[in-house]
Amino acid sequence: MALAAGTHTLGPDAGTLEIHTFRDGVAQKVGHDLIIDVGGWRAEVEVAEIGLRSVSLDVDTRSFTVREGRGGVKPLSDGDKAEVIKNIDEKVLRGEPVSFRSDGVETTGGLTVRGQLTILGTTRPTMFELELSHDGRVIGTLPVVQSEWGIKPYRALMGALKVRDELEVVLDVALPTN
Repeated sequence: MALAAGTHTLGPDAGTLEIHTFRDGVAQKVGHDLIIDVGGWRAEVEVAEIGLRSVSLDVDTRSFTVREGRGGVKPLSDGDKAEVIKNIDEKVLRGEPVSFRSDGVETTGGLTVRGQLTILGTTRPTMFELELSHDGRVIGTLPVVQSEWGIKPYRALMGALKVRDELEVVLDVALPTN
């Protein structure tokens, strides 16, 4: 199946955008690896006859919800999940949007997307790989090292429990096909 050529605007109805965080530190057994759903996002994708040409993404960081906490001594309660989101909003991202603008897409052996990621007003170059399935699904993971954008990874228990500096932004979206 071929992708439909043109510029396509996508959002949560086209697929999922998730953030995966991982625990670290000497007390990591008490914490949780988190899967955070992004409810508010908008992507614009330009598809040419030869394939994907450009990608832009805007994320509303106040649209996050914790779907799942893996590991830990006890399951995450609804109150725990709300506290995580409150900390992200107030202490980490402060409600600031996140955006990505591609500089180019290479299609040799897969899709390598290069571009500029903006977090907390800091823009840095980044790249990530995407897989394009035969049915038009685009799947990929963008590793983000928080400290490269001036973010100090969250800590608790006097620093014995912390969020690992590198997290993953995971995308699984259906593009329009012919």
